[in-house]
Amino acid sequence: MENDIKKAIEVLKNGGVILYPTDTIWGIGCDATNEKAVEKIYNIKQRSDQKSMLVLLDNENKIPSYINEMPEIAWDLIDLSEKPLTIIYSGAKNLAANLIAEDGSIGIRISKDPFNQKLIQRFRKPIVSTSANISGETSPQSFSEITQEIIESVDYVVQWNQDDLQKAQPSSIIKLESTGEVKIIRE
Repeated sequence: MENDIKKAIEVLKNGGVILYPTDTIWGIGCDATNEKAVEKIYNIKQRSDQKSMLVLLDNENKIPSYINEMPEIAWDLIDLSEKPLTIIYSGAKNLAANLIAEDGSIGIRISKDPFNQKLIQRFRKPIVSTSANISGETSPQSFSEITQEIIESVDYVVQWNQDDLQKAQPSSIIKLESTGEVKIIRE
């Protein structure tokens, strides 16, 4: 794991793209503050930059650095969630402009995965996470389901957990309005 983290950080710092295991499915990631790196992911996924992607953080106390206002209910939702939960917040800031949705929102998930936690802690910035597939295709549930096209398009492929064959599921997604209203996007 240690070697993978060092190599992944080097690639991220240089504006590259990694293929890595997350607390849900395998993801394509980059420095969430680097517009050119984010653009590379849109190109790899053959996806319009009108469809925003989410970011991973290692600790909920870092969320206020990337949004204007943290709704009080968000703390409870994060604490009470038993499975990975992506929350879409309004008022995104300090992130690559092409990562933020047209309405100014951003999806953020706190990853409890040990690899992700160490990677994000040491990188000291949020990391983009989007499914490791071409836009519109089925999301791979394990490393073995990732196409060669995706593997060859990234700058670094993490070795850690490639042999894990458990079928992974994407996170639940909710949108939190500044009024406190909660909208379920994906259960």
